[in-house]
Amino acid sequence: MRDAGLDRAIDAAGGVAQLARKIGVAQPSVSNWNRVPAQRVIAVEAATGVSRKQLRPDLYSEPAVEDNALDPIDAARAREYRLLAALLSCPPSHALLGEITRLQGDATPLGCAHAALAEAASEALTAGVEREYFDLFVGLGRGELLPYGSYYLTGFLNERPLSRLRADLAALGIERVENHFEPEDHAATLCEIMAGLAGGRFPASEQAQRAFFAKHVPWMGRLFADMEVAASAKFYRSVGSLGRLFLEIEAEAFRFAN
Repeated sequence: MRDAGLDRAIDAAGGVAQLARKIGVAQPSVSNWNRVPAQRVIAVEAATGVSRKQLRPDLYSEPAVEDNALDPIDAARAREYRLLAALLSCPPSHALLGEITRLQGDATPLGCAHAALAEAASEALTAGVEREYFDLFVGLGRGELLPYGSYYLTGFLNERPLSRLRADLAALGIERVENHFEPEDHAATLCEIMAGLAGGRFPASEQAQRAFFAKHVPWMGRLFADMEVAASAKFYRSVGSLGRLFLEIEAEAFRFAN
């Protein structure tokens, strides 16, 4: 029997087949779920607008640190990483696009990037963004971009950078989810990990956060820059601009923290 969270997601997506298509998995796999697997929660949330707390309350009902208990800067960092993780894990749902249109901009470079993303979301059609995501990151055989650390650092998938990442995740007590076949060096996974570090879900000192960022995240600046000029990108150009700028700010902040 399917649990309530999975039923909500299927209803929001318009059926099992539509949910499977939106998150890029085979329909029989989704048909066999009793609940949303832990490794698919972020993708299903992004694709359907059903919150992770509704999808898996056993995992997300009581986060280690609530945003309102955090330093405001760390809370903002966690939100930024979560947004990027959602947009990189699967194409945004109609509901998520609607939320993005309400992003507030200001005169700062990051504020301008938020405003540009909100404008792009207001002009986007859900089906068009789904196709754009497919062309960019999935493709027939492969997408225009491969959002994996090993590829950007070595030119090949599943190379030594992935092994080093897995060792550092183990040292932080972050375990690979059983039956999760996406390599951990996917950009969406790294953004979700950084969100957990910034937001306190994965307890770590500032020094440990800085070391993890310096070792495993900077390559994503190249991915975001490539996204800004990719032939298949339209909505995702603004995602690339936001991601590149945000990582530049993160890197500068960590340097000043030394």
